[in-house]
Amino acid sequence: MGPSQSLGEFEQLVLLALVRLGERGYGVSIHDEIVRRAGRDVTIAAVYKTLERLEDKGFAISTVGEPTAERGGRRKKYFRIQPAGRRALASALASMRRMTEGLPRELDPAFAAEPVPPDNP
Repeated sequence: MGPSQSLGEFEQLVLLALVRLGERGYGVSIHDEIVRRAGRDVTIAAVYKTLERLEDKGFAISTVGEPTAERGGRRKKYFRIQPAGRRALASALASMRRMTEGLPRELDPAFAAEPVPPDNP
């Protein structure tokens, strides 16, 4: 993966949210997943801009759903991770694992992480 195809930290979070959400990934659900799991205060605009960049890189793809009454007849734009996005994410996560291997326990992300709040149905 060349430098133009590398992932920034927020791009990684968005792709991880897409993996977790599967077919249910759209702007608000992706935003909510990042806020809930990563504890990050992010704007919906940042999420959409990142999704656009990930589409440009070939890491994500979008489709437009059917109009719904609950949205006043508007359609949701759904996003899915692409195989190239999975490969880029796997590479980024592997690099992070290698970099954190052997760190003192208080710095090891596996031990420093706060518990994730449970999913709300």
